[in-house]
Amino acid sequence: MKVAVFGGTGFLGRRIVERLLDKGFEVRAVSRRARRAAVGSGAKAPDQVNADILDRSAIGPAIAGSDAVVNAVRLYVEHGGLTFERMHVTAAADLASAARQARVARLVHISGIGADPRSASRYIKARGRGEDAVRNSFPDSIILRSAVMVGPDDAFLTTLVRLIRLLPVYPLFGQGATRLQPVYVGDVAEAVSRLLADPIQDVSTFEVGGPRILRYRELVREIARRFGAHPILVPMPFAAWSALAGVAEFLPTPPFTRNQIDIMRQDNVTTGGMPGLQELGVEPLDIEQVIGMIEGSGIKTTT
Repeated sequence: MKVAVFGGTGFLGRRIVERLLDKGFEVRAVSRRARRAAVGSGAKAPDQVNADILDRSAIGPAIAGSDAVVNAVRLYVEHGGLTFERMHVTAAADLASAARQARVARLVHISGIGADPRSASRYIKARGRGEDAVRNSFPDSIILRSAVMVGPDDAFLTTLVRLIRLLPVYPLFGQGATRLQPVYVGDVAEAVSRLLADPIQDVSTFEVGGPRILRYRELVREIARRFGAHPILVPMPFAAWSALAGVAEFLPTPPFTRNQIDIMRQDNVTTGGMPGLQELGVEPLDIEQVIGMIEGSGIKTTT
C-alpha cells in the first residue's frame, strides 16, 4: 500500500511515517519543507515530497497513485492570513476532496478530543468544523481524535519537565483541576498504522488517550517527585494565562499559546463511548514511562 502523509515531518507525522515504513508500506512524507527534515534512513526512507496543503493545486500531484492519505497537519498559532479556519477546515476539506477525486481508498484525519464546531474557542471550533468538512468531502474518512500527545521534543510535557525542574514557584492553570489523559505520540502513530493495515469495518471515529487520567496538578506533582523537585504550586486565573499567551505568541517559538490555554479550560479525556487504542490492539505507555523517555533525551533545564 502506498500512503501519503501530510505533515509527514512534524511531531506526529514523522512517527506515523516511521511506523508505516516498519510495516512495509511505501510512504510519501509530504510537507512544505520535506527535504529539511530527514525521516527514516536507507532502504526504509520515505519519498520526501515538497507540497503545501494550503496550495490546492499542489495536493493532487502529491497524492497521485496513493492508496491512502493521512492528514497529520496541525496549526497552533495563527499569524497573518494563516488561521485555524484556513488550515483545519478549508485545507483539510481540500485534501479530502482531492483524495476522493483521486479514488484514494482510505483517508485518516487527525483531530483532537473535544473538537466542537460550536465552541467559543477558535481553535476548538475549527477542529470540529474540520471534521465536518472532511466528512462532507470524503464520507468514508476515518477521524482519529487524540488526547494531548506527549513524547520527546513535544510542546507540552517536555516544557513541563523543564520548568518544574527549574522554577521554585510553579503557576497552575486555574486551580489545576483540569483532567488530562496524555497519550504517547508513538501510540497514536501505531494506531494510525493499524487503521491503514487492517481497518475496522463500520467504525469512522476513534478516540485515543493514555492509560491514566490525572488532574493537571497531579501531573505536575508526579513530575516533581520523579526529579526530586519541590516547587510551590500557585493557582493562576485562566484570564491571566490568556493575556500572557497573547504576548508569548509573538515569540519565534512560544512556550504556550492561547489555543493551548483554551484546551486547558476543559477536561481533555476520552468519552468512553468510542473505540480507541484497546480496540486497535495498542497497549499504551504510561505517563511515567514517557517522562522517563523525556529525561533520557537529555533536555536542558536552563534557558
